[in-house]
Amino acid sequence: MKQLRQMSILVRGAQLLLLVLALFLVVWLVPDAGKKHASGTEASEAETDGGDVAENEKNRAAGNLEEDESSAGEVIQDDADENASDGETALKRRTSRKQLYKRKKEPQKAQEETVYMPPTIWLATDLHYQSPQMTDFQSAFDTYTMGNDGTIVPYLDEITEAFLEEVRTAHPSALVLSGDLSQNGEKANHEALAEKLERVQAAGIPVLVIPGNHDINHPWAATYFDDQVSPAEGTSSEEFYQIYHKFGYDQAVSRASDSLSYVYRLDEKYWLMMLDSCMCEPVHETGGKLSEETVAWMKTQLEEAKKQGVTVIPVSHHNLLDESTLYPEECTIENTKEVTALLEAYGVPVYLSGHLHLQRIKKHTSNLNTPGGYGIREIVTSPLPMAPCQYSILNWQADGSLSYHTKKVDIAGWAQRYGEEDENLLNFDAYADQFLVDVISEQAFKALQSASKDIKEEMARLYADMNRDYCSGTKIDVAKIRKSEAYQYWIRYSGNDFWLARLQAILHDARTDNTVLELKAGVDFPLPGETIENPENAENEETAGADAGSPAEEIQKKEESYGLRGNCIQTAE
Repeated sequence: MKQLRQMSILVRGAQLLLLVLALFLVVWLVPDAGKKHASGTEASEAETDGGDVAENEKNRAAGNLEEDESSAGEVIQDDADENASDGETALKRRTSRKQLYKRKKEPQKAQEETVYMPPTIWLATDLHYQSPQMTDFQSAFDTYTMGNDGTIVPYLDEITEAFLEEVRTAHPSALVLSGDLSQNGEKANHEALAEKLERVQAAGIPVLVIPGNHDINHPWAATYFDDQVSPAEGTSSEEFYQIYHKFGYDQAVSRASDSLSYVYRLDEKYWLMMLDSCMCEPVHETGGKLSEETVAWMKTQLEEAKKQGVTVIPVSHHNLLDESTLYPEECTIENTKEVTALLEAYGVPVYLSGHLHLQRIKKHTSNLNTPGGYGIREIVTSPLPMAPCQYSILNWQADGSLSYHTKKVDIAGWAQRYGEEDENLLNFDAYADQFLVDVISEQAFKALQSASKDIKEEMARLYADMNRDYCSGTKIDVAKIRKSEAYQYWIRYSGNDFWLARLQAILHDARTDNTVLELKAGVDFPLPGETIENPENAENEETAGADAGSPAEEIQKKEESYGLRGNCIQTAE
């Protein structure tokens, strides 16, 4: 009995020992099992994430992945949730996280480094926009059209629409319109054009405007219905500002106190100085001038630009230089010498203008023998609605150099895209050429009574072709023209006539191409704060103004007797 009791005690002791051992094993093994469970879960997640990381690494190697810092943050947070009881393992994991984070940060940092992109501006001038609501396109309108200078008045709305669509598609840094926005200052035409410009600006493209001599207080503001030309409401200076204040004036960094001139900051390196050269108070005048107050304001702005290392590009409606033998009057600003000297004192590379209804590029050469002399260049852009219906593009390079070229509006392409059925629009280049022939014929044939109809048509075609090339800035083969039968007809049937004088003026001017220009910074013009001394390529370029032996004086004598006006003069009265 005693032995049984002792065995019972031993059994119970063994059971107790087993129980204690079991408890010890539970305490020791359960946390490890938890870790295994957690590790299993993490392994499953890591398998998924690892596939993503592997894929990301593959894409990164191919250069097609944009790194995402948030994903790096998620990896770090997942690691932080692990059991950190093992100090050595935790330290390794923290080191690994830092390396992973560093790998993910470095590409992101490289992405954030922006490369400076020099600006590109598009420039159009002399739109002479007329709303279709201002005419019924009948006899009064036809009479006005055929007495004009070749502006394609019947399709002003379509030309404008096609051009602005190209602007929205190309998305330049800014669109600049250098005056004569309206036909003759009609308020309704200004308002209709402003609505179109709002669509351009809504696309994220700044639009900058200045007035031309046709835009403010013009006495010819009119509507054209049936056979009646009726006065229309014009536009004052204040109304011009109210209509167009969104397009440059509201964004200006500075405005002149006495004119509609302002400075627009294109970017940190370039400013556009938009100059109001019009003399429209109390009434419209054809010529242009920059007032004393505006010139003083210009000097202040140029000085500030010099301090900031900024290049300034002036834009006005009227011309800075005498650009044309054909149109020597009322096109160049009256104080050209003063303004030219001011701009050259600050190393301004180019001056942009319109008004002339010609495409011209000219270099001012009078100061080439002075220290720092370089000669400012003026670019005159031809009217948008005259064949070949072109505009200008200026591109800057990273070193400050600039390039310029013209481009023709694809009006036929626009018409096709919008399902137009008008054959004139669908074949616009051919229509524009014939339109100019018709206008020339209407005006010139009255002076050619002795020539046959066939000869007159041949003469008109020659004049129209020459006028188109002259207006577009294309070089004309002078020798070929003078040898042509049609030119000999002009000599035979017109004698020393007004129209022959105009042909000779065109031949005098159109000896070089005026559609492209390349200017090297530091060579053709000084960089901000620097000077250049008589650059090697500062040759004495062609002077386009009236000179001894030119036909300009003869043209001026004949104009009044024929009741006709040239491009600059005729469209400005």
